[in-house]
Amino acid sequence: MAYTTINKSSDYFNTKLYSGSGSVQTISGVGFQPDFTWIKNRSYTHNHVLVNAVRGSNKSLHSNTTDAETEDAAGGYLMSFNSDGFVLDGSDYGETNNQSSNYASWNWKANGAGSSNTDGSITSTVSANTTSGFSIVKWSGSGSNATIGHGLGVAPKMVITKSLGSSAWGVYNENLGNTNILFLDTTAATSAHIAYWNNTSPTSSVFSVGTDSAVNHSGNDMIAYCFAEKQGYSKFGSYTGNGNNDGTFIYTGFKPAFVMIKRTSNTDNWYMKDNKRSGTAALQNFGQMNPNQTQHPSANNSNAENKASAFATDILSNGFKLRGTDAGLNQSGESYIYMCFAEAPLVGTNNVPCTAR
Repeated sequence: MAYTTINKSSDYFNTKLYSGSGSVQTISGVGFQPDFTWIKNRSYTHNHVLVNAVRGSNKSLHSNTTDAETEDAAGGYLMSFNSDGFVLDGSDYGETNNQSSNYASWNWKANGAGSSNTDGSITSTVSANTTSGFSIVKWSGSGSNATIGHGLGVAPKMVITKSLGSSAWGVYNENLGNTNILFLDTTAATSAHIAYWNNTSPTSSVFSVGTDSAVNHSGNDMIAYCFAEKQGYSKFGSYTGNGNNDGTFIYTGFKPAFVMIKRTSNTDNWYMKDNKRSGTAALQNFGQMNPNQTQHPSANNSNAENKASAFATDILSNGFKLRGTDAGLNQSGESYIYMCFAEAPLVGTNNVPCTAR
């Protein structure tokens, strides 16, 4: 049996850095036509911008707020997706295209605008990539216990939901179980209630939602990002911090390209790291250096990027190792979850091993 069926992870996920221009510009080099693009201004305090192909490039949400979806008939933050990236609006939006700002974009490939799925008790529109284990799901919230088809063919390990009206972002993670929820837009620790996932784990065809507006807002359209685990490409796990700079090593089976970490046993941010931004503060022009001290503003706030030794992490050929003592990443005895996508598998089906930095 092959270790993985994905030899080139960047065909399905890729981080693309760019500089804003204040005028219409095409961002190329993603390597595929993205169906979900998440953008953050690295230089200044601005909202995160999340856009997907199911809703359309002119409609966006902010992971750090409970705001309703923003729609701009003229193009919005993104005017369109294309075969190698996306086109940015010419307006001087600080969130996506300010001429004095640098940006990070994280891009996932699903399957275009999607199609009808009747697997659940509520019909959904699903854009699914079964190879990479990622789908974008839209449905009309009922406010009652329901099941929603996700199109992946295997049970997702992580589901991120948001009403397109004003509401919190709900996060299911297998490591927390089907009675618990996290909120992407806050620092809150885990909360338990049947109103979130109806105390029911996802199956190979559906995920369950309860009555809470973060997961099933009555009368509002909902969006979900569903992630199944694929050996050698993605990992959704947990770890316990040890509170020192010889920190916990987390085995993923691949060299990470992107990691998002949340402390679950206490309040803290949703920290985001990737393999494209700079390493140590002294070597900030050499993004492939360990330890990587770059800390992107967390998914739940609008802060600019910063660097500090407390955020240090080694990106290795088979996982990542914490080298800092920030409580949001490595507090002794505290519990954490993470979502991680690969730069390269440890060994792919072509038997070519990847190397550490």
